[in-house]
Amino acid sequence: MMVSPGVMCDPLRKLRGSSLVAAYLLGSVFCSSLAAQTSSTTSSSSETLSGLTSPSRFASSLTVPEYLISPDDVLSVNVYDAPEISGEYRVGPNGQLELPLLAEAVEAADLTPAQLSRLLVKKYAEEEIFSNARVTVSVKQSRIHSITVAGAVKNPQIYPLFGKTTVLDVLSQAGGLSDDASNMAFVARGEVAIQALNQSGACTPTNSHNGDVACTGTVTIDLKRLMETGEPASNVELYPGDRITVQRAGVVYVVGAVNRPGGFPLRSSEEEMTVLKALALAEDTKSTAQKSKAVIIRKNPEGKNGRQEIAVNLKNVLTGRAPDPTMQASDILFVPDSSGTKALRRAVDSAVYITTGLIIWHR
Repeated sequence: MMVSPGVMCDPLRKLRGSSLVAAYLLGSVFCSSLAAQTSSTTSSSSETLSGLTSPSRFASSLTVPEYLISPDDVLSVNVYDAPEISGEYRVGPNGQLELPLLAEAVEAADLTPAQLSRLLVKKYAEEEIFSNARVTVSVKQSRIHSITVAGAVKNPQIYPLFGKTTVLDVLSQAGGLSDDASNMAFVARGEVAIQALNQSGACTPTNSHNGDVACTGTVTIDLKRLMETGEPASNVELYPGDRITVQRAGVVYVVGAVNRPGGFPLRSSEEEMTVLKALALAEDTKSTAQKSKAVIIRKNPEGKNGRQEIAVNLKNVLTGRAPDPTMQASDILFVPDSSGTKALRRAVDSAVYITTGLIIWHR
């Protein structure tokens, strides 16, 4: 999002005291220069990065190819002193743009917003509608220039993107990771990214962990490493057309006579979940639990009803007289209640039913 020089420099104008006169003078020179630069680019991108992080934040030598208007883009056209004409207009499937008062549609596809602005000024003058119109064009929505965030994030959706950004910025915009997110994310590169990376010569491997991560069609990101170290090479740049998918973690479920029944995610495929760990996450059993009759319910296509039941004597496990069984993703640890002694079979079926509801809720 482009920032008005007035907004950036307003704090300088509020400085008080003779000791700050020099800072004020230096700031005034900077603001004058910034205003000149801003006025020359307003017509092409004043609103295209609205709500997004400005690409100028990134100290990369990579450049994004200049944006070209595409069919089905939604454009914001502003004609100065003509609010009845100004508004948002969609480019047709054939690449043409129809605007009020113009006799014919304008060929907008494959033009930059700045080029379209100049063309509209010319068209309004030729048809003697405005002799010296001031027209600005910006892109509000684009079917092609967007980035998809999917998987285990809180707000998975398609976000408009006209510059480059990073993995952390995109995940933040998506509301962060969901509770069942794993430590792995995958980036599928789009055409814009491939073109920019090839042109820049950025595919020379380095000694960093993800030194050549930008050079492949599919990029694997270790989110745990990124969050813990903040390694810049892991926080790869993303471009319009890229798709980032956060992998869902495996989940184990603990239900029945426990204090906190629910699903507990495995953050990575390497993480080991045992019965005692799962029981600790469920905040231990209730006083009425039948610890000797606990059971692990595991998916098994060859078993009865597509599942396998593994008996677990929690009393022996807790006292160290029996090994602590390892649980797999999607396993259900069911701890029956003493009140269900006569209906243990129905209780197991109920555990599966309840867990199915938990799975739906998690997704």
